[in-house]
Amino acid sequence: MADSRHPSARTLLVLGRVSNLPTVWSNCLCGWLLGGGGSFLRLLLLCLATSLLYVGGMFLNDAFDASFDRQHRRQRPIPSGAITEQLVWTIGGSLLLAGLLPLLFLGFTPAILSLLLVGAILLYDAVHKAVAFSPVIMAACRFFLLLLAAGCAEDGVTGLALWTAIALAGWIVGLSYVARRESIAGPLAVWPLLALAIPVLLASFVNNAEYRLRGLLLSAALVVWAAFCLRHTFTQVQRNLGRTVSGLLAGICLVDLLAAPPSPGAMVAFIGCFFAALLFQRFIPAT
Repeated sequence: MADSRHPSARTLLVLGRVSNLPTVWSNCLCGWLLGGGGSFLRLLLLCLATSLLYVGGMFLNDAFDASFDRQHRRQRPIPSGAITEQLVWTIGGSLLLAGLLPLLFLGFTPAILSLLLVGAILLYDAVHKAVAFSPVIMAACRFFLLLLAAGCAEDGVTGLALWTAIALAGWIVGLSYVARRESIAGPLAVWPLLALAIPVLLASFVNNAEYRLRGLLLSAALVVWAAFCLRHTFTQVQRNLGRTVSGLLAGICLVDLLAAPPSPGAMVAFIGCFFAALLFQRFIPAT
């Protein structure tokens, strides 16, 4: 029997949903580029700190959900006995603090956005099972993450960075709605999924002249990927919401690719993050 006081590496990886970390790095790169770029070391620090925030938030998510999981998801690490609830609280809080502290010293705007991001993470963890608008709170987490990345760059939070953060939030609302239905029985409404189209709508307004063709091609790729993911929910005899959510999570990197300024190196990085997320999901569940 596993010792809950000394959890395995896999238990820690599952709790942290580390397969989704490439999407965090992708958001950081996108926001940083939209904010004018700058010091590569500053970008690396941003990626490291926000990775700690993400993993810490995921640990606390399970800590807050411990009672629910004991009744409905006994395979999760805490109810299965793979780790103690107290240890999950301790690790989650420590990681959140470790990620926040360095961000507070990157300037006034990054510090404020970091506090807003941490506040959104804690609010989501605390109430997401109790309120119907929890997908909006989850969207706020990615919204502040992208703005934080822009705020750490040379030009700061630009207008395009703000609009991109809103479009990204739309994508997150759509996928979070599906994720919420994993633990709630009943039919899945279609209209909340229309939020997935917001990045494409923004791209249609922003990309003009020499960027029009690029925008159309990347928008088409994003639409195809979304349809591919949603087929697991709408076209199969037995719907698989988990596969839909996992695919849409990886698709965050494609949203970033669509929004970021054209650059061969950045394109390689975004596509690399996309495939890394898909690869990691084969070993560590994304949800």
